[in-house]
Amino acid sequence: MAQPRITLESGNTYHIWTHANGNDNLFRCKDNYRYFLERYQHHVHPVVETFAYCLMPNHLHLMVRVRKEDEILEFIRKKKNKPNLQGLADLGGLENRIVSQQFSNLFNSYTKSINKKYDRKGSLFIPNFRRKLIDSDEYFVRLIAYIHNNPVHHGFVKTPNNWPFSSWHSYLFDTTTNISKQEALKWFGTKKNFSVIHNQLNQEKMRALFEG
Repeated sequence: MAQPRITLESGNTYHIWTHANGNDNLFRCKDNYRYFLERYQHHVHPVVETFAYCLMPNHLHLMVRVRKEDEILEFIRKKKNKPNLQGLADLGGLENRIVSQQFSNLFNSYTKSINKKYDRKGSLFIPNFRRKLIDSDEYFVRLIAYIHNNPVHHGFVKTPNNWPFSSWHSYLFDTTTNISKQEALKWFGTKKNFSVIHNQLNQEKMRALFEG
């Protein structure tokens, strides 16, 4: 019997991942990666904080925290262009549906663009993105390292530094970013420890932990 999908709740942090349908690729060129991140910023950033991401040719990984109810409510009001929208004093547990819908909007808008660009038809992503609750400090730290090491695990590069389509570089350089890196770095202690933990990661064990 299939297990019920995990509910996305305000204040909780999740590992989210999804894959291309069949043998398709999600990303065929650099512009595809850039466009996806632009769409992510538009659709998903208003309802989640992002701690880490990695975009791979045929799949992707995210580590996000669902925003507070008042932040999501403000997003809904702006989206509907009704600042005093009645009946939205609180979400009443609707954040799961709202956040899931924003991810759906992201995947659908990206799929439409790719289908038009490459003259393809049909869905690009597998049905129902996967999600797993992050319920410990160790999980939090190790997941960030796992996500950044994903290109290494799949043999695309030798170090996370060589893969341009992840949040790794946002952590190492003092540049403006939408990644919530300051909070995450507190869990690692120092940037040096951040690098050490990434280098010590056992990929097989982490895959069993995070995708099992």
